Amino acid sequence: MYSTFRHSMAWLHTWLGLVLGFVLMIAFFFGTLSVFDREIDRWAVPETRFEAQVMPSYDNMLKDVFARIEPDPAELAEARTRVTKPLPEPLQAIGWGAYTTHRDPVLTMYSEFAIPNNPDDPADHVHGYATVDPRTGEMLSQDQLKIGSRFFYPLHYGLHLHWKNLGIWIVGVAALGMLAALVSGVVLHRKIFKEFFTFRPKKRTQRSALDLHNLTGVVALPFHFIFALSGLTIFAQIYFPMSSTMLESQAISHMMAEAESQGLPFSPSGEPADISSVDAMVVEAKRRWEARGMPGEVGSLWISHLGDADSYVSIYRAGSDRVTLVGQGVHFKATTGEVIYEEPPPSVPFAINNFLTGLHLQHFEHWLLRWFYVVGGLAGCICIATGFIFFLEKRKTQHAFLQGGGARWVDALATTTVTGMVVATLSILVFSRVLPAQMENRAGLLEGIFWCSWLVSLLHAAFRNPVVRKARISPAWREQCWVIALLAVSAVVLNWITTGDHLLKTLSEPYWPVAGMDLVLLVTAACSVQAARVLQRRERAGLPEIAVRDAPLSAQEAEANHV
Repeated sequence: MYSTFRHSMAWLHTWLGLVLGFVLMIAFFFGTLSVFDREIDRWAVPETRFEAQVMPSYDNMLKDVFARIEPDPAELAEARTRVTKPLPEPLQAIGWGAYTTHRDPVLTMYSEFAIPNNPDDPADHVHGYATVDPRTGEMLSQDQLKIGSRFFYPLHYGLHLHWKNLGIWIVGVAALGMLAALVSGVVLHRKIFKEFFTFRPKKRTQRSALDLHNLTGVVALPFHFIFALSGLTIFAQIYFPMSSTMLESQAISHMMAEAESQGLPFSPSGEPADISSVDAMVVEAKRRWEARGMPGEVGSLWISHLGDADSYVSIYRAGSDRVTLVGQGVHFKATTGEVIYEEPPPSVPFAINNFLTGLHLQHFEHWLLRWFYVVGGLAGCICIATGFIFFLEKRKTQHAFLQGGGARWVDALATTTVTGMVVATLSILVFSRVLPAQMENRAGLLEGIFWCSWLVSLLHAAFRNPVVRKARISPAWREQCWVIALLAVSAVVLNWITTGDHLLKTLSEPYWPVAGMDLVLLVTAACSVQAARVLQRRERAGLPEIAVRDAPLSAQEAEANHV
């Protein structure tokens, strides 16, 4: 296709970046926000603004809370389409679970309910969910959307496209393409060390965008590679679903044999029985962890085959003191409290997988490292955004000369993906402070506001960028930067007005989840104002975007022009 290997790699790098960059921008940006997803939850749901708590007593609190959990209405409605007879009232609970982390003031609780009369799946079940104040056992409203952990976090890997796991597949393809783009980018960079220190912001847009693209790509290259790779390994069972398709019977046989070897009943016996003291089991699990040199608190607790003679309790350690995602589970016979099985250290392949998973999910307690994750994620966002800008600036003049409209539509999509995405993010935060806490379907309305804001950003970008056909900068970039600044400041002010938690108060207490959010919002506003001013100067200059007044293109720019 091209005369040299490097020219071929330039073509591959350019078009992988353009086609997949829109998805990768979503994954990087919302993945970066997910580093502090629990802190965003605290800001968005004022009722959860208290210090993180340990797992409360099952015997004195959790047992009663579990009994109050009801099936999720949406899952229940769908389950009614799968059965041949009306469902009983109430449904029988067959499993309970509770989960918390060192950053979670609230407790997340789950319940599984059996769905009888499904001829295609005798083990069919639905779930119930609850968010609980572990200090009192009070259930918080499920319509209080956890914007960080329940919206931004799944958006970065699944795009909220749930049908057939479509979103996960799209992000997976984009991650695979990103690995190829990283390799092809390395081929293009013959002077990596020099590019590590090269950024010329006062040069024309094409050159300064390329400098920043190279700088952020080189500085964060290991971060980008590891996160793309570990993201793929986390969802390997979805991308290669042999155990649920062609090898399903063998997979079930293996799980049954493994459960038998561990002494954990695979199926209930059908004989009813009561549960012994779970608190005593927690004490024993903690004793065993301490004996292994890893003392800690309970991170999650699960009860399988609830109410059955073969019921068992699984208690997992909170692994916030290490990168590897390992729970050191201890399993007890529910009726007697005796230990059935204590999980040994994982094998080498599982240990590698656990390390990559833990590295990606960053459940560990290390605040400085978390901020390094944020820097790496934002570097990825800048790298993608400057790649868009370089692509556009290189082609604007050509398209203007040929009277083509391709650059205009790519510019609209790029504006929507870069600034429009931030506008949508800030919109949902602003409205989380405006909408009444007890409003019906509040969570669904907030999600709708997010998507509508993003759509409006796209329409605005398309409406305001006809000047791109004249090789000029679209004013939509500048205008959306001003909107970002306005929304960010509004979010801080509205948080103060609606909760009384102004920045001076949260800094003096200190309560960093809220103070940190307000500070980040103010920094975002300041950066947006500065970006808008720079864009305005470049718009007024006009000619530097059309005519080349600087020195000749660098070797890398010249090679990039071949694509």
